Amino acid sequence: MGALLMGSAPLAHAALSPAEQKIAATVEAGYEPAIGLLEKVVNQNSGSMNLAGVRAVADMLRPEYEALGFTVTWKPMDAAKRAGHLIAVHRGKAGGTKMLLIGHLDTVFEPDSPFQKFERKGGASGGDWAAGPGVADDKGGVVTMLLALKAMQAAGTLKNANIEVVLTGDEEDSGDPITIARADLIAAGKRADVALDFEGLAQDNGKDMGSIARRSSNSWTLTATGKSGHSSGIFSASAGDGAVYELARIIVAFRKALPEPNLTFNVGLIGGGQSADVDKDGVRIAVTGKTNIIPPIAVAKGDFRTLSEDQTKRVRAKMQAIVDADHLPGTGASIAFDMGYPSMAPTTGNRALLAKLNGINADLGLAAMPELDPLKRGAGDIAFVAADTDGLVGLGLASSGDHSPAERADLSTMKRQAKRAAILMSRLAGEKGRK
Repeated sequence: MGALLMGSAPLAHAALSPAEQKIAATVEAGYEPAIGLLEKVVNQNSGSMNLAGVRAVADMLRPEYEALGFTVTWKPMDAAKRAGHLIAVHRGKAGGTKMLLIGHLDTVFEPDSPFQKFERKGGASGGDWAAGPGVADDKGGVVTMLLALKAMQAAGTLKNANIEVVLTGDEEDSGDPITIARADLIAAGKRADVALDFEGLAQDNGKDMGSIARRSSNSWTLTATGKSGHSSGIFSASAGDGAVYELARIIVAFRKALPEPNLTFNVGLIGGGQSADVDKDGVRIAVTGKTNIIPPIAVAKGDFRTLSEDQTKRVRAKMQAIVDADHLPGTGASIAFDMGYPSMAPTTGNRALLAKLNGINADLGLAAMPELDPLKRGAGDIAFVAADTDGLVGLGLASSGDHSPAERADLSTMKRQAKRAAILMSRLAGEKGRK
């Protein structure tokens, strides 16, 4: 069993059907070609704002899906100021489970990043690790997806499978408005019975974990106002308390009143004074002022993350109430919310999917995958379809250092991840769809 966990030659397990044994063997045989494809796509820069680079990666992947019998469409996202999305559809047996596979083409590394090239540790024909921009997030996941689909084709299980693939071109920096940028993904989710997300495999103390939930990612901008005047008059009836004290009142109230399970909230940027101008990107505040001037304006920006949409609504309402109530003398305040990625709650349907995956783990001789604490997983595209379909997250590669020049992928996880995904999709394809 230990050798199988490391991805060596597959062992025969009685619980695997002949087709599933063929899947396992095909994954083993296709591993090195898959690493070759991974190197090719990693070496093509596709930072979210490198629109031509994102399209180039899509062009590299298009023939891979077409060779498997998928109808491939490129959906431009000019209206959202992003490159676009690659959508591939495979029509299988009528009435069967409709599966949505989710990944993304872009990375956080733009063309001016010094981190640009794939490097395999241990040489071209060996080594378990590779470094490179997006090698795990999410080019490694997309290549794992393709390896699984190729194994299904070889085993004869792809022909009956109803699969829609959506590879977004702006997961790392989503286009605006989000209603346009995610319209195609949301529509695909409404058609699907099951959504499988090929972002990174979560591990805890070296153990593969099952991810059935992702928290939301929402941001807020808080603006406090006051009366400008000489500091000698601070706290007087005529001058009031000033904008900075009002901002501080609200932030302290957030810290005291908001905490609850599965919620985090952060103040990431703050400034106040005679003026406080937030730049167009929302990442800098230019502040002017003097120690002897009561500040008329103060601004803070932050985020909050929740595990369910009910929690999102409740926390937002509590924040609004704190901002609106009990202003300090001579001050006012307002808060604006930017609702980014929704949450993916840990539902009964998601748990049932993980149970099916763990049945496959048992058949493969792999350890069961416990549920991952959702506090250990960030937001992602699957959350946009979570309200409409059951989902499972993390069918890509295990990694470390994501979103930094230290990003490394554990290539050895590709084999077991592709086997898990291919067998799960094959078994789902034999079930009756719900939509």
